[in-house]
Amino acid sequence: MSEKKLTIGLFGFGCVGFGLYEVLHKTAGLKANIKKICIKNKDKKREIEAQHFTYDKNDILNDDEINVVVELIDDADAAFEIVSAALKKGKAVVSANKKMIAEHFTELLELQKEYGAPLLYEAAACASMPIIRNLEEYYDNDLLESIEGIVNGSTNYILTKTLEENLSYEEALKQAQEKGFAESNPLLDVGGFDAKYKLLILLAHSFGYIAQPDDIFNIGIDNIGELELRYAKEKGLKIKLVAHAFKEEDGSLSAFVIPKFVSTEDRLYHVDDVFNGIITKTSFADTHFFVGRGAGAYPTASAVLSDISALGYDYKYEYKKIYQKENLVLLDDVLLKVLVRHQKEDTLLLKEQFVSIEEAYTNNDSGYITGNIFLKNIKDLYIDYNSRLSFVLLEVLFNKEKAVLYDLETA
Repeated sequence: MSEKKLTIGLFGFGCVGFGLYEVLHKTAGLKANIKKICIKNKDKKREIEAQHFTYDKNDILNDDEINVVVELIDDADAAFEIVSAALKKGKAVVSANKKMIAEHFTELLELQKEYGAPLLYEAAACASMPIIRNLEEYYDNDLLESIEGIVNGSTNYILTKTLEENLSYEEALKQAQEKGFAESNPLLDVGGFDAKYKLLILLAHSFGYIAQPDDIFNIGIDNIGELELRYAKEKGLKIKLVAHAFKEEDGSLSAFVIPKFVSTEDRLYHVDDVFNGIITKTSFADTHFFVGRGAGAYPTASAVLSDISALGYDYKYEYKKIYQKENLVLLDDVLLKVLVRHQKEDTLLLKEQFVSIEEAYTNNDSGYITGNIFLKNIKDLYIDYNSRLSFVLLEVLFNKEKAVLYDLETA
């Protein structure tokens, strides 16, 4: 199959947009050029000449010569308007906007099907790491059992700095913002929402299950305090913000985002700085490990460029697992071993929520408990007491059915 010529209309010219412009001009052999760039801020100084820009989205959407729209803006609502309009006009689309894709996954799936135009978004999950295409192509027949990993480079950078360089959370966050890894409003990253949006996308391509953002529980790193950091250092552990998805034999799924203590035996232990790491487990091939840069202009631009190159050969996601319609159910009855830091007055309330307790410590004003607790109980506690509690995962144990056996064996 010969590569076709691609004429690109680009929306957004921030760090990633400029990175794409540079990378595209340095990539020999790719039959693609950017015809027009749509931007919002007329007063901002740009690195290239003014004739490349427009301030009217219709200059791109109504241009029949432009057959690829690349969307790289940070406004999810505006991005959806642009992407849906482009698909309706039969233009191929490349996007890096994980929030937009997560919030409108079903609608975007239907638009691709109705208008026959592909939407690719490798850069929306793990930047430079080609995880989506591997889930689509390599794991389409193998029985995937689980996927877990570090999918947010900003939080990984902050945790690396706090644990290994003894920076305060505030100092590490400021560095991440100055380097362009975290936004000026960092809640999307540090609150675990960015990781949740990425997990939603990975869940669709891993198991064929389309979740809504509210279906997936997320805890970020913004409540982690000195006690948890000290606990990690004393036991030779690191803390990572980890996204999890598990499929059980009965067709149930568990999916959540939570900080996790990782030991030296865990492959994620050595994934530091802005790097991402994903571990897949299958019935036939056991485990695979993917690692790559998860933040920054050039890593993200490289993933966008990969999607553009794939469009040159008419590549599109087939969504085979979604169309298999396995009738999977997302549940929150998984049993977790966690450490919970709490205020002294909450001790008795917390103990009532645990299946079993391994260790409990309380000083004059605060303390921690380690033990086994169901995800649904963590969700209830987090909703009611989130500013007073900090949860860090020690281990994923089992689903509710296996937990019943666990109770009988340990009773």
